[in-house]
Amino acid sequence: MIHLTLKSSNVKTGPIPVSTSSADTCPDACPLKAKGCYAKSGPLAMHWAKVTAGNRGQVFSAFLAQIKALPKGQTWRHNQAGDLAGKGDRINLQALRRLTAANKGKRGFTYTHKPPALGNNAKAIQEANKGGFTVNLSGNSLQHADELLALNIAPVVAIVPEGLRPNGETGGKTPAGNRFIFCPAQTREGVTCSTCRLCSVAKREYIIAFEAHGTNKKAAAVIAQN
Repeated sequence: MIHLTLKSSNVKTGPIPVSTSSADTCPDACPLKAKGCYAKSGPLAMHWAKVTAGNRGQVFSAFLAQIKALPKGQTWRHNQAGDLAGKGDRINLQALRRLTAANKGKRGFTYTHKPPALGNNAKAIQEANKGGFTVNLSGNSLQHADELLALNIAPVVAIVPEGLRPNGETGGKTPAGNRFIFCPAQTREGVTCSTCRLCSVAKREYIIAFEAHGTNKKAAAVIAQN
């Protein structure tokens, strides 16, 4: 099941549509799956559980109709919890193609922890980005982000521990010398996904770093330091 909230109440996201996919879409390759996922606590966790149990949301085809009906140019975030269609580590190529088609004319974006090297995952991710639906590869650290960026198939984001910018810096360099910037919604007052929209830009050369947040941020920060 999948659920679309037409107007998010999340202060960091801003009032844009956001979706939630059932937990079986989350890959085992994601180290946050066991411990550290921000979506496993608070109101989002309760909402996600209802979607996963099939008590909230709709089937994929009905969700696609909702996306297709969004206004032209609408920015929206796919998967505030959950991952791309396909159980476990594999991406459902046909499902992602259908979502990319439904997103035509909109500014949909998402993040995935599904491993690019597995099966048709890299092909699916590349096709989506070329088709106007932005899929960011999720790095577990800046070092991991360097590895993902080197694949040259999609934009990259990374989680980083708190305290990496003690003097208020807005960015820096990764271990491999790639440029990264901190998520503006975490560094500047009044900035949200609805006003920033950098994660919806597929063709960018810099990595976007997110400081570990949420109730499970300590566990996430440990992963980000490895």
